[in-house]
Amino acid sequence: MKTQNQPRNPVVLVHGITDTEVVFNSMAVYLRQLGWTVYTINLVPNNGEAPLNVLAQQVVDYVAATIEPGQPFDLVGFSMGGIVSRYYVQRLGGIERVQRFVTISSPHHGTVLAYASRLPGCVQMRPNSLFLQDLNRDVQMLEQLSFTSIWTPYDLMIIPNHSSKLPIGKELIIPVALHSWMLSDYRSLTAVAAALAEPINGGDWGLGTRDWGLGMEDFVS
Repeated sequence: MKTQNQPRNPVVLVHGITDTEVVFNSMAVYLRQLGWTVYTINLVPNNGEAPLNVLAQQVVDYVAATIEPGQPFDLVGFSMGGIVSRYYVQRLGGIERVQRFVTISSPHHGTVLAYASRLPGCVQMRPNSLFLQDLNRDVQMLEQLSFTSIWTPYDLMIIPNHSSKLPIGKELIIPVALHSWMLSDYRSLTAVAAALAEPINGGDWGLGTRDWGLGMEDFVS
């Protein structure tokens, strides 16, 4: 399957903890070359001082200021940004506008590294936190859109790494060596493009759960 001749919604990229929009430079360039209009948001503060639900309100405000009213768009969240994006989709009305939603190495079930900090945003990313329990209680609502989780089994930031798995949508496992490389490795970039090129009607593009170590050429336009 090729990524050309598919609808091109605007795409909003949401970064992880201690990151800024700069981490998406490679991905933004790649997607723009394939024809997407790409927006990147800076979450402030970015270090866990603010609860994730507060950061999600910044996504609401950014979308209102950047995307035309009524215009559907697609959402990509990296690490913490995937959880912030989930709160936006599941609790702040994003489900009404987001058509394709991709998370990359996000701690959907928490990461033990979050115990290293008592900051509110970090506490919310601990395994079995009340915040994550609440989001996961009605995770099935994400079936209303095209959802894809992309993660690496070698992640040393998301522990256990299978915390990035969700029981809905599509799952792409890419053997990238480092957490941060998930935003620059060509296999990951190609996987994101393929997810964003999925037909809006939810047509099956034959991925399911797969290990994307090889054979990426079919997803390049």
